[in-house]
Amino acid sequence: MATLNWTPDSWRSKPIAQDVIYDDTEHLDKVLKKLRQLPPLVTPNEIDRLRTQLADVAQGKAFLLQGGDCAELFEACSQDPIEHKLSLILLMSLIILHGSRLPVIRIARIAGQYAKPRSKPTEVVDYPTADGKTEKKEVMSFRGDNVNGFDVTDRKADPERLLGAYFHSASTLNYIRALLSSGFADLHQPRNWSFSHVHSPQLQKAFEEVIDSLMDSLDFMRSATGGSNPGGSRGGTETVDFYTSHEGLSLEYEEALTRGPRTDVRPESSGSLSRSNSLLPRNRRSSANARSDASSSPKKFYNLSSHFIWIGDRTRQLDGAHVEYFRGIQNPIGIKIGPTMKPEELVQLLDVVNPDNIPGKVTLISRYGADKIEKFLPAHIEAVKATRHIVVWQCDAMVSLTKSSETDPSLKTRHFVDIIQEISTSMRIHKEQGTILGGVHLELTGEVNDDGFSVTECIGGSMELEDKDLSFNYRSHCDPRLNYEQSLDVAFLVADNLKAKRRGTEPKDILLAELRGRSSTRA
Repeated sequence: MATLNWTPDSWRSKPIAQDVIYDDTEHLDKVLKKLRQLPPLVTPNEIDRLRTQLADVAQGKAFLLQGGDCAELFEACSQDPIEHKLSLILLMSLIILHGSRLPVIRIARIAGQYAKPRSKPTEVVDYPTADGKTEKKEVMSFRGDNVNGFDVTDRKADPERLLGAYFHSASTLNYIRALLSSGFADLHQPRNWSFSHVHSPQLQKAFEEVIDSLMDSLDFMRSATGGSNPGGSRGGTETVDFYTSHEGLSLEYEEALTRGPRTDVRPESSGSLSRSNSLLPRNRRSSANARSDASSSPKKFYNLSSHFIWIGDRTRQLDGAHVEYFRGIQNPIGIKIGPTMKPEELVQLLDVVNPDNIPGKVTLISRYGADKIEKFLPAHIEAVKATRHIVVWQCDAMVSLTKSSETDPSLKTRHFVDIIQEISTSMRIHKEQGTILGGVHLELTGEVNDDGFSVTECIGGSMELEDKDLSFNYRSHCDPRLNYEQSLDVAFLVADNLKAKRRGTEPKDILLAELRGRSSTRA
């Protein structure tokens, strides 16, 4: 059932966290008006299909793999980065599919992940001066390419960047759709997915075993079906469903791409902020649509900027603008939950965003840290189990584990052993609680340098990257990401656990034991 007393702009009457202040509100209004006139980036049918598939994940009938950049940059909207990211997610899903024998739902952090929340709105930087020197100056923090620039001289919030986000998202989606329709995801050609970038002999051997098994299975199916394709849109061998996602941080942008059932362009009276209204504080702005006739039939609204969007840990206030916006859209949504989330608050939040308890609607993205998951996850699980809510449980094992490099303190890094420790612990806790860990959420990249080497941003993994190696190919403008090999390491770990669950045996966790041994030896 569609939500009553909600409209795409009713969030404007609520206090908002992580707000962006634009100096020229008239310019902002013009940009938002243009966005409301542009075609949607995805379709309601695709969104409904994803929600149905996520309902399968919640029941343990499928597995959710979600990954991509911490924050996309406009400059990464080009052929090679898109292909590398797509091929990496396809490879990971193939490995997990082989181990679990479950359909894998693929959602990328791509084509829209251009905004980032920050702990502080400003920062003090070394700002260049006219004489070629620098001076200390307070500037706006980098909020992502859809707000301002990474360069310290380009930190003013620019509304035109919202249009840039739309067109870069459209270009990325266009190329992904073209690749998939051209057979890029054909299971008969998995070696074409850039596995040559992996230099680890162990991973090469493990992957060849997966491919050999897959080829045997496909040969059998071809013989059994007389050469026809027995699969559907998700289960076929020549293409796959591939979905996009981002954090729904910029509500002006999300509202502009929210469309109702009868029209693609909302009336001017209910669109962007009027000039007289735009200068008021957000918690004092009124919404004409929010005062709609309660007796009228509720309408279904879709956010057509992406298939899946999530609420961050900094914007999940029960009385806040983001929760108000998210409660009214038909899209499946994610909610980041961590140590600061109280169990009773989690239940209240679920009641607000999914009052009708629609299966597949809500994915709880847990992110605690390897040292805190034992303390907080069981209580969150118990709180949800005591309700009627059916959710997808997903483990984000990265967000709370950022550390400074010992060799170069200006670089942030993560320890791979901590990441897989949290994933393994999450799987164990869900097993003990009788619930299902339905997926993983990872910050990863398929980027390589000109010599074909992966990025060096996280320590450890089968590549045995050390702290001193980080500067070799460190590319992140935000948080450190898993590289090609490390991402595949995670995929094999997940596949091993799901295979053990399928067979009723204990997981081997060979990789985790091996990495623990390396860490203790170096210590």
